[in-house]
Amino acid sequence: MAELRHSSSIGGRATPSPRKRDDVTSPLSTENHPPRDDDDGGRDRYPRDRFRSLFSNHFQLLDESARFYSHNFKILLLFITILAFAGMYSVYSVISHLNAPYLCTKDGITLHCPHVKEPPSLWENPLSATTSWKSCAERRIGAISDLPEANETNGYIFIHAEGGLNQQRIAICNAVAVAKIMNATLILPVLKQDQIWKDQTRTVKNIPKYAPAQFYIDNVLPRIKEKKIMALKPFVDRLGYDNVPQEINRLRCRVNYHALKFLPEIDEMAERLVARMRNRTGSSNPFMALHLRFEKGMVGLSFCDFVGTRAEKALMGLYRLKEWPRRFKDGSHLWPLALQKRKEGRCPLEPGEVAVMLRAMGYPKETQIYVASGQVYGGQNRMAPLRNMFPNLVTKEELTTKDELDGFRKHVTSLAALDFLVCLKSDVFVMTHGGNFAKLIIGARRYMGHRQKSIKPDKGLLSKSLGDPYMGWATFVEDVVITHQTRTGLPEATFPNYDIWENPLTPCMCKA
Repeated sequence: MAELRHSSSIGGRATPSPRKRDDVTSPLSTENHPPRDDDDGGRDRYPRDRFRSLFSNHFQLLDESARFYSHNFKILLLFITILAFAGMYSVYSVISHLNAPYLCTKDGITLHCPHVKEPPSLWENPLSATTSWKSCAERRIGAISDLPEANETNGYIFIHAEGGLNQQRIAICNAVAVAKIMNATLILPVLKQDQIWKDQTRTVKNIPKYAPAQFYIDNVLPRIKEKKIMALKPFVDRLGYDNVPQEINRLRCRVNYHALKFLPEIDEMAERLVARMRNRTGSSNPFMALHLRFEKGMVGLSFCDFVGTRAEKALMGLYRLKEWPRRFKDGSHLWPLALQKRKEGRCPLEPGEVAVMLRAMGYPKETQIYVASGQVYGGQNRMAPLRNMFPNLVTKEELTTKDELDGFRKHVTSLAALDFLVCLKSDVFVMTHGGNFAKLIIGARRYMGHRQKSIKPDKGLLSKSLGDPYMGWATFVEDVVITHQTRTGLPEATFPNYDIWENPLTPCMCKA
């Protein structure tokens, strides 16, 4: 106001006389305004013209000031907006960093991940009702072409099912199929009879992996006809999947899903374990079976790098050098190999990583989990994050008394059979790494109608997400849920050399 007053006084002194001031056209006057008489205007024109001059200067200065302050206000507003966006982004970055999945508020050996709302499809396959595939391995469909006539046997083949429980199972299924291809009689010797048969047999070696049916007809059948009894070694994966007649594949499924049975005492004990899992909280609650492949041998064979102390890593290096000397070499090449394998999702999931994945899927702390596993590498310290996040986690040893399991400890395969049956009958099955056990479980659950949920983790996605320090928890949860919607044991399209043990869609299943 002082500045405006100063400007108006200067304007007033610039007019020497009323008459001369009247000759200057005021900005507030109009051109058509009629002139006033001297008698009338001699006394009042001067104050009126001065008043007009005063307001004229005021309006001019006010207009210039308004434009000046309006321009400055726009710049200030833009600057405040930029600061606000920068502040919001900084806050979001900090929150996202603090909520990164691998940081999940760690308290000692305990992990605390944010709560996730339990989805309605947590314990079932939501799309299973839309599938029209039904099991049909028991039915004979079509004829086997280019195979010998079913007359007298062409000879005897000797198969010694080596390896673990599930490796033996696959070997027996393949042996029955090969015997059918060559119209031979299959012999599965046991215990003391083994040596009797070995003394009388010649061995067919160098059978290629995933050999076609025609290979056995052209190369093995003539030798069986000549010698009458032959041993096939090695054998587990010596018969292909997509290069054999469909009826032969169906026969393998018929043996796997209908012919092979466990001993009655194994079935009974497995039923008791399942009942105890369902009754742990006093009601018939659903439960999860987790096949945790993190034994020392699996960790060593994977040649992946895992979190641990320098002493642990040094001991693992010595173990690998002893067990796989040619592959280990001096160990200098293993670090880039380990990084590449983890990026490609070829490393076993650690117990803590499994815990974070299950929490992201929506499984609550109260979830009942049956763990099928050998001795976990790292012991209780390695298991602590999983056990603390899901305290209702038990093994068969914790569900039974010592006396109940003593009868099964004589054979390692008997203990594995108990785990197999409990996993097969669980409401949700979760695998953490490949292997015959997980393949056969998922395949059997698919063969039973795809109703049971079988989760096959996307280890590549988990490796990428858990290694990203800027991924927020909400983004991680969204990625995990969306990615695993189609990894729950639903029908999958077949492809060349697909594994019928994990995906028995065709020819073991047919359209309804």
